[in-house]
Amino acid sequence: MDQYRPTGFRILPPVVKNLIIINALFYLGTIAASQTFHIKLADYLGLHYPVSSLFKPHQLVTYMFMHGSPAHILFNMFAVWMFGSTLENVWGPKRFLIFYMITGIGAGLIQLAVSYVQVTGLEAQLDPASINQIREQGLAVLQEGKNYQNEIWGKLNLLYNIPTVGASGSIFGLLLAFGMLFPNALIYLYFAIPIKAKYFVIGYGLIELFSGVANKPGDNVAHFAHLGGMLFGYFLIVLWKRRR
Repeated sequence: MDQYRPTGFRILPPVVKNLIIINALFYLGTIAASQTFHIKLADYLGLHYPVSSLFKPHQLVTYMFMHGSPAHILFNMFAVWMFGSTLENVWGPKRFLIFYMITGIGAGLIQLAVSYVQVTGLEAQLDPASINQIREQGLAVLQEGKNYQNEIWGKLNLLYNIPTVGASGSIFGLLLAFGMLFPNALIYLYFAIPIKAKYFVIGYGLIELFSGVANKPGDNVAHFAHLGGMLFGYFLIVLWKRRR
């Protein structure tokens, strides 16, 4: 992979820098659109389930630039800088950007696949008339700040109409790549506890898998999207190694 390496090490390489800027602009745009025009950009740019009236194919790309809170974007952009800077310096801008985008899109596809399994299970417990009613009226119910009191109806409505947002899928891909390329590098948990990257990646992946399977009520984290980013990242790295 020598042909992809830049001539020197950069603390903030160009793709990482521009990803941080773009994500920040998207977040500021989200705030401005909401406060000035009362428009929720997440309705148009967040990733919706395909049966939702708000679903558009471009959301598989745009969702990874949307964030729901200051803490959400700050944590994600810190991770992009922390792991992405090293990877871009090793791979070069082109390969790094390809990896970032593919793992993000892959994470979105995995999230949709998992949602499909969950939706199918819930729909099997309802009659067609109830399903049609949720599909036609559920979004309006959520826009009023409410949801159905029936537990199955409420869960199905959230799966239909609540978007997935954030760069976490790509970030978990970067985390996996860092662990594979630099397995013995030390990562400091809470800036104090050293742990080798390979153990950190394995542990974090297991936590995400457990959390996704547990599916606790009120947990709005897309755990399987995170695992999807790791999965696509792994296959991409293996493919590149074989081609090399």
